[in-house]
Parts: sequence; structure tokens; C-alpha cells
Amino acid sequence: MPSRYRIGRSVTGLGLFATKPIKRGAYIAAYRGRRISTKESDRREARGARYMFALNKKWVIDGSPRWNAARYINHSCRPNAKPVGRKGGIVIVALRQIEPDEEITYDYGRDYLKSFLVDGGCRCMACRRKKALLRRRMHRRTKPSAGN
Repeated sequence: MPSRYRIGRSVTGLGLFATKPIKRGAYIAAYRGRRISTKESDRREARGARYMFALNKKWVIDGSPRWNAARYINHSCRPNAKPVGRKGGIVIVALRQIEPDEEITYDYGRDYLKSFLVDGGCRCMACRRKKALLRRRMHRRTKPSAGN
């Protein structure tokens, strides 16, 4: 069976893209990796590890293996998918119809944004578009009028 997604270049690095339409509510991928304690996760993150997905206050999935396709799903403040707890793990499901070549995204949550994006704020496509629109509006307001 051909895959529903492919890994490809995204504006924020590598991303996961649909190869065929994915229906609302459909399973996309499981977030896979070793289950480790939150204490171990904190140690690994202090050394620069990424791809940690908290299951609860005690357990985290270390999704760093490259065979974990869900690790390539990028954050978006306007996501088209969401993580769902299932059988002690995490699966990603579509929030709406996802079209071929559309990047699959989910919201990483407030804690992630506070911890990892303090420097320049969110860099997801939704926020980039919003910032570009605001810049254009500000630019139009600051342009001198022709009569001056």
C-alpha cells in the first residue's frame, strides 16, 4: 500500500506532506519511539535532544529515531491534524480534509512555545502569514502621501 505521506522540505526545515487526500478524522501516523521517564527526558533535552512527546507527568516518548515519521510533523498555530492518546501511545489524526502536497501540522502546545520559541516567536506558516500581513499594513500606513 502506498504511503499517505512523504518527508520533504518545509519553510521550517523538514516536514511531513500528504501524498493523497486524507479525510477528516483519519489516522495519519503513530508517534513512535522509546518510552522514557520525564526525568530522563529532561536530561536528554538539557543535552540538546528534541522530539520528546509527553504522555503524562511520568512518561515521555523519545521520538528521535528517524523511522518515526511523525517526528517530521511541524508545529502550526492553525493545524490540520492533532495528537490523540491511544492505547498508551500517541497517534496523529486529521482535524479536517488534508489535500495532496499539503504539509501536515499540529499544535505543539503552550509549553513548547514558551520553552523553545522565546527568541523570535512562532515561525509556523500561519504566524508567518499574519506577520507579513501586519508588515504590509504598517508599511501602507507609514507611506507618505503624494500631496506632501
